[in-house]
Amino acid sequence: MKKSVLAGAAAAGVVLGAVVFPGTASAADTTVTFSITAGGIAITAPGSAALTENALLDTATGSITGVKVTDDRRGISGWTATASSTAFTNGTGAGTTSIAADQVTYTGNLASFTGIAVVTPGLPGTLATARSAQVATAVVGTNTATWSPTLSIALPTNRTSGSYSGVITHSVA
Repeated sequence: MKKSVLAGAAAAGVVLGAVVFPGTASAADTTVTFSITAGGIAITAPGSAALTENALLDTATGSITGVKVTDDRRGISGWTATASSTAFTNGTGAGTTSIAADQVTYTGNLASFTGIAVVTPGLPGTLATARSAQVATAVVGTNTATWSPTLSIALPTNRTSGSYSGVITHSVA
């Protein structure tokens, strides 16, 4: 009988040991913040480029190495890069020769790119008006494209000697 009392007391102790007494609940809140910076789109190009005269063909040719579009908008919108030109002149005053922008031919090449995008060069043509240099479609997220367009300037037969300069402007939207 002593064993059954001990067994009963042990069983009761197990039951008593399983009883949970309610306590005070506790919670802690944490406010979490972060910022998302707006991405942009930009184009860069070298500050200068030199062309070489070919007197037999009456042209000056060369390239602008490393025109680059950086698209950090993180979206799906494509972009179009354009090129335009001023006239090329060899100074000011008497004896100045001016070569109009419609004598400047721009030829974009295939761009190297990063990210997800289909980047296509515009058709070659004169810079009489701004023309498409590169077009990006099927864009997903951030991307970059770099190309080195070729310029060819038709030189007038009545040109004067000297150093000519003009400005090629690249834009992106």
